[in-house]
Amino acid sequence: MELLSASYDSDSDIYKAENDVKPLHLIPISTSLDSLKNKLNFNMIPYIPVDKSIDTLNYMHPITREISENLTYEEMFAPKVGPENPFKTQQGRAVKNTFSGFVEPDFVQYANFEMQRKAFHVDGYAMDPSIETDTQITNPTVGTIPDETANFKKKKRKKARSDDPSDIDGYLGPWAKFVDEETVSKPSEEMQAELNEILAKRHKKTDEEEKIFMEKSVLHIPDAYDYQGRSFLHIPQDLGINLKADHIPEKCYLPKRLVHTYTGHTKGLSAIRWFPSSAHLFLSCGMDAKIKLWEVYNKRRCIQTYSGHTQAVRDVCFNNDGSQFLSAGYDKYIKLWDTETGKSTMKFTNHRVCYCIKFNPEESKQNFFLAGTTNKKIICWDIRSGDIVQEYDRHLGAINTITFIDNGRKFVTTSDDKTLRIWEWDIPVDTHYVADPSMHSLPAVTISPNKKWLACQSMDNKVLMYQVMGGLRWRRKKTFAGHMVAGYACAPDFSPDLTYVTSGDADGKLWIWDWNSTRSVTSFKAHDDVCINVLWHPHETSKILSAGWDKLIKLWD
Repeated sequence: MELLSASYDSDSDIYKAENDVKPLHLIPISTSLDSLKNKLNFNMIPYIPVDKSIDTLNYMHPITREISENLTYEEMFAPKVGPENPFKTQQGRAVKNTFSGFVEPDFVQYANFEMQRKAFHVDGYAMDPSIETDTQITNPTVGTIPDETANFKKKKRKKARSDDPSDIDGYLGPWAKFVDEETVSKPSEEMQAELNEILAKRHKKTDEEEKIFMEKSVLHIPDAYDYQGRSFLHIPQDLGINLKADHIPEKCYLPKRLVHTYTGHTKGLSAIRWFPSSAHLFLSCGMDAKIKLWEVYNKRRCIQTYSGHTQAVRDVCFNNDGSQFLSAGYDKYIKLWDTETGKSTMKFTNHRVCYCIKFNPEESKQNFFLAGTTNKKIICWDIRSGDIVQEYDRHLGAINTITFIDNGRKFVTTSDDKTLRIWEWDIPVDTHYVADPSMHSLPAVTISPNKKWLACQSMDNKVLMYQVMGGLRWRRKKTFAGHMVAGYACAPDFSPDLTYVTSGDADGKLWIWDWNSTRSVTSFKAHDDVCINVLWHPHETSKILSAGWDKLIKLWD
């Protein structure tokens, strides 16, 4: 076999053969492999110059516990990755394995731990965990704290007692007091001066509040008394209308037009109330913290304005003859006013906001009134003494309404806890309890003229009827709907002959339903804002008074 001798020419990069060149696949592999290995040597690594002046550092892992060589300061405290953060504090640059520091697992026997914990709380010292010696295990007080603290001994309090039973007057026995015991706690001079300063500030603040609460009234009419000396509270007899208490119209009709608009309040109205029995006057209270007395007939003037509350007035209530009335405001005060003179005779407070107030309708108990407050209590005050005589505390929410039934012997209350309760007068336990999962809050309740029905404004946009006679029972068929009152305490009312039921709504509309069919008879736009209260005149066939949050009171007929 003819052998091929090949050589590599670096200048021409061409294989040259001494003999005739044959194809590579014809060259015997067994004879040419060794020669090719010796002659074909390639170095593919590029040439990199090395600067021997650069020193490389030996880096150490942060959790390394043993070091086999000496490291420099720069090597031991070099940052973990990359350059050091110049904005880190010394505490932030410390080595951590938790958020608060570096934690190492250790084992402590439970008995030793409890012994040291109790020793520290009782004697004030414990074993130093940084000193691991056998002496501390046997004697924990060695090498822990200074000698004066280590020699500390708990002192026992001494009792000043005489153990001689024969000394009758001086014998104290086990009932003796400690020597350093103080039986009378008296503040020091510095503490007493500070307390005096605080009390002086409180008295000053109270005096300022009393000045703010100065009650006053303004009479707006020049003829407060007629030629016979009768005041404006006297029931007029020359109107051609029977205003006696027992007069009820035979047939009532729907109002068709606006008769008069009362203006004077600077903010929205909260409530309006007829003068008792005659309804020739009415009282209004609003969010402007003022109470006004108005005429229903003749010139329909504003007779008097009562000012005494610093915040909005929530509710007002006349007594039986109309000579006095109560007002409850958001300033947590209830005030008793003389209707004719305009003077505030008394004020009551339990430091809670009162939502509703009612005089007891019984003639012999006109000196008592009830107030429903935000602290879930119904409080009974006596206006003769100004004291609280009874508390009815069974509700689980703020009291919304109080309505007397059975000639004042019982009263019905509603609350934010979505319940309705009946109480006996002067008995602080409810005798009847109405609650259902489907019930909503009842923020406004009105009793019918015949005292047999309760119209309850429900938060699900319905007026519900409860029958009072024979216990409190809900009449499902007597449900009046169609208006929008969710979130507002719009008070409903009845016509004197019990033919119609009326109510305002959140859109300012005045709704009237038929009592027998429960269908809506009419509804019209009465106010530009919420129509909060509607009253049907007790002696007129079609006169309706409405009050709204648009600062207006309107008379319809």
